[in-house]
Amino acid sequence: MNDLEGLAPEQIEKISKARERVIDSIGKNMDLYGITLSIGHLYGYMYFNQGPVTLDELSKTMGMSKTSMSTGVRTLLDLKMIDKVWGKGTRKDLFEVVPDWHQNFSDYFSIKWRKAVEGNMNALSKSMNEIKDMKAEYSDDAELLKLLDNDEEKIGEAVKYYRWLLKLIEALESGKIFELIPKET
Repeated sequence: MNDLEGLAPEQIEKISKARERVIDSIGKNMDLYGITLSIGHLYGYMYFNQGPVTLDELSKTMGMSKTSMSTGVRTLLDLKMIDKVWGKGTRKDLFEVVPDWHQNFSDYFSIKWRKAVEGNMNALSKSMNEIKDMKAEYSDDAELLKLLDNDEEKIGEAVKYYRWLLKLIEALESGKIFELIPKET
């Protein structure tokens, strides 16, 4: 990383070691949330970089193929953890970290949870409609109606949960979550 130029070798080694420890920690943490370790490391390297970088620079720094870097950068862009920026005098794409970890957390979970909620709500709605159809078709079967009522109630509880989760997602997206749990300053 070019910000270390001009330092004594022992200083570079100590700074690099400290950074590597943090980068590895970032990678492991992101791996817990479904982002590969290598993409977590990519984010960590970009986090410590002093300014925007190209895919070529990332590939060289991390010792990975440009294709792997491209995939990792695309993932981080989709998660809104990095931005594509303009650089005067260069034709290559430049990328830099969005340094707000709170916003990164909010964006990541909003994106992932919203997608999951939509899929689950669709499944619940389809099942609820099928139960209602069965209740109409077998309205004279008390035993079956009791079973269907029970299932309908359970699905209703799941729907309530996903509605609550949507409110949490909206609180993350709007920043209202930080009124309940303020950021440290």
